[in-house]
Amino acid sequence: MLQEDILKIISKNSKTSVEDLAAMLESTPEEVAACIDEMEKNGVICGYPALINWDKTEHEIVTALIEVKVAPQRGRGFDKVAERIYQFDEVASVYLMSGGFDLTVIVQGNSMKEVARFVATKLAPMESIVGTGTHFVMKRYKDHGLPLVKATNDDERMLITP
Repeated sequence: MLQEDILKIISKNSKTSVEDLAAMLESTPEEVAACIDEMEKNGVICGYPALINWDKTEHEIVTALIEVKVAPQRGRGFDKVAERIYQFDEVASVYLMSGGFDLTVIVQGNSMKEVARFVATKLAPMESIVGTGTHFVMKRYKDHGLPLVKATNDDERMLITP
């Protein structure tokens, strides 16, 4: 299926040209462009963000994963709460979860203090929020399916022979 094949390729490299996609998928540039336009119109493709390894820049970015327990609103479930949360500029992602908590909120800030302030002053006081648990990301190894660090094949174990 053309749509699925296009999505697989551009999810790894959104800069792949229509011409290159067409050649890779044995299609025409017109068919690929029409398919991409349709997916954008239908909300299948929502944007084309760049994956940045902030550790290789001078800019300090702190990322936190926040577990959120929610009292769902009658008739609206978790959607209304999630919508209020994702409106904040600090929020990178919001996911509905199964298990011990309801939402995972990924937050980015310039410092741990800034993220903590966001949780304490904006997130936790929200009407439907029952509790939060914050986990700070120490290092990213892979993000959006792409490695952010070079793989090493150095085996540091000592060889033991009889």
